[in-house]
Amino acid sequence: MEVQVESVGGLSRRLHVTVPAERLEQEFGQRLKTFAARARIPGFRPGKAPMKVVEKQFGADARMDAVSEIVRQTWPEALAQVQINPAGTPNFEVTSEGPGLPLAYVVTFDVYPEIVLGDLKALQVVRPVVEVTDADVERLIENLRKARRTLVPVERAVQAGDVATIDFDGKLDGEAFQGGHGQDVVIEVGEGKFLADLENAVIGHTAGETFEATVNFPADYRNETLAGKTTQFTVTVKGVQEPKLPDIDTEFLLLHGVEDGGVEALNAKCRLALETERNKAILARQKREVMDQLLALHPIDVPAGHVADEVERMRGETATRMGVTSSSSIKPEQLRAMLPAEMFEPSAKRRVALGLLIGEVIKNREIQLDAVRVDRLLEEMAADYEQPDELRRMYRARPDLLQGLQAVAIEEQVVESLLADAQISDLAMSLEDLLKSQNQTPAR
Repeated sequence: MEVQVESVGGLSRRLHVTVPAERLEQEFGQRLKTFAARARIPGFRPGKAPMKVVEKQFGADARMDAVSEIVRQTWPEALAQVQINPAGTPNFEVTSEGPGLPLAYVVTFDVYPEIVLGDLKALQVVRPVVEVTDADVERLIENLRKARRTLVPVERAVQAGDVATIDFDGKLDGEAFQGGHGQDVVIEVGEGKFLADLENAVIGHTAGETFEATVNFPADYRNETLAGKTTQFTVTVKGVQEPKLPDIDTEFLLLHGVEDGGVEALNAKCRLALETERNKAILARQKREVMDQLLALHPIDVPAGHVADEVERMRGETATRMGVTSSSSIKPEQLRAMLPAEMFEPSAKRRVALGLLIGEVIKNREIQLDAVRVDRLLEEMAADYEQPDELRRMYRARPDLLQGLQAVAIEEQVVESLLADAQISDLAMSLEDLLKSQNQTPAR
């Protein structure tokens, strides 16, 4: 058998395989005998028809089966001969075959990039140093109170912090514009969830009052026709409500799992929760820095097939979050149009590249999966469920779910291994800034 490898750019390879005619004819003969034994040909008893008659009727099918079988047999042999490990699903094309002729076929596929790890001790990572302050605890408790607030109607002018119900009509250069009309719109004045000029304009007006307001749209507003434009709004205040926060009484404490110890116990519980969140955020930030630098230190090509597979996974995840499931009326081609590959390709390439680099670090440093860590991760997940035992049983019974948890565990081990050798510098920052930076950029 002759095998030749052709590089067709990047990670793409083309394998040319030629199999001697004798091997193909031998397989063809075996297939023909199988057809002869099973065939029912008019005028002949089963299995007694002459081979020429069988070949005339079933020869094309027998040859197709023989070709498929020889390709199946010789493809691994060809790879072993040239010592290539393909990445992804190969593409086969038979280029030559026929009675007395060698079988020739071409296989196109990607290969894995050759990765040579650089100096991993050169990684430089910033470690946030964050103290959970009394102000942080007070802010959390205030947010817990806001989550259980009540709204009380008031007969006075709107103040910052109030909840106002308004109607509005906006005009640009004297003309109404799309999205410029609203009825019974609820605004939390001062929260910054609406146009700032419109929120501020409501302050000082009472229910039943109609007024004019000049509203400037931000230069980066999502609607380009309005971005940076000055508009005029006619606003009617229809109602004003003042938020009332609950007292931190026995009922409030019980609602948050505090049975004994009063306010001090609530403070301690909130501080512990914030410290836990801080620790997770620090680890996530360091992981992001490690992964970013690992990629920067090792720019590699990634197999196109793996990227395509990752794009499909990400598209599926996004569709699920959108509520689009396999039972939906949306067809696959419609989903691809709604969520084109271009949306996911940069992130997909990053994921694939990191997967390959992490795999190389695992091999290079001989990192073994820590089963205890996997159990700990499962327990942390189970703690957030009302029926933790049910979650544990589900993960233990589902290899795919357990593998996902194992992947998280081994990735944590890789990050810890890299951090152990990295150059670490401390940076003092507030908890608020830490969590804000965590929300801006995903860790992976």
